[in-house]
Amino acid sequence: MTQKNLCVDIGGVELKNPVMTASGTFGYGQEFDGLIDLDRLGGIIVKGLSLLPSSGNPPPRIIETPCGMLNAIGLENVGIQAFINEKLPFLNQFSTPVFVNIYGKTVEEYADLASQIDSVADIAGIEVNISCPNVKAGGVAFGVDRRAAADVITRVRRKTTKPIMVKLSPNVTDIVAIAKSVESAGADSISLINTITAMAIDIETRKPVLANITGGLSGPAIKPVALRMVWQVAREVKIPVIGIGGIMNAEDAIAFLIAGASAVQVGTANFINPRATIDILEGIESFMNKNKIDDIAELIGSLKI
Repeated sequence: MTQKNLCVDIGGVELKNPVMTASGTFGYGQEFDGLIDLDRLGGIIVKGLSLLPSSGNPPPRIIETPCGMLNAIGLENVGIQAFINEKLPFLNQFSTPVFVNIYGKTVEEYADLASQIDSVADIAGIEVNISCPNVKAGGVAFGVDRRAAADVITRVRRKTTKPIMVKLSPNVTDIVAIAKSVESAGADSISLINTITAMAIDIETRKPVLANITGGLSGPAIKPVALRMVWQVAREVKIPVIGIGGIMNAEDAIAFLIAGASAVQVGTANFINPRATIDILEGIESFMNKNKIDDIAELIGSLKI
């Protein structure tokens, strides 16, 4: 059997294959140790980190929905320094690149986080989550305004030489405009989409099911939206795009690659099947063997219109 080349370059980080984990769905990596071989993954993106530890939102904060799930975890995390001191050493024993997802309430917080990460050699790159409330702009998320999004990435870029991946919100009118703005500001790659704002109501109590009222919808229900947005963005930017949204199996992942994604992130599927990432990787390999594809690059952006 001919050796297949699954390697992809994501903004200067060489991945052995295009299958990554999605932030917030894979913990800090150690939670899946013993369930899968972490060395087989293309990349690990840990759950979102803030300057200080955060307890997130009160429960109930996660529920199942038809074809997906709603979560309002509220970005609970141990904080950047606890991650570096207590969580990262475990991940260092693997060859898989580690990306740190960061979020802040102000531009200054994003910049501070980037500065603290810059000197940590064992972190391969930074995924910047710009789908967070901007407290200085009346609660508007950075990710829904192209100027605000560009401002965050400009400030982060000044504080780090590490590759910057920007995670985009789908809750926008024109996602291409946001993508172009962060590319111009210095992003090395773009990941999309984050969850879609949604809610659920208990008709007996006439109250929201989630304590936070609204949450983020993920899973198979959002895949067609994510696929469309990835296709739109990949055609308009020169930097790599990473597809996220309802990727449950190899067929889903391959569709994103064909649409123009250079890699994919697996999220909600991890809650259903802890081996989802490995199953998807093996499925991609099987598809390449079946179709006599020697290099993953032959799949990426191969959509026929």
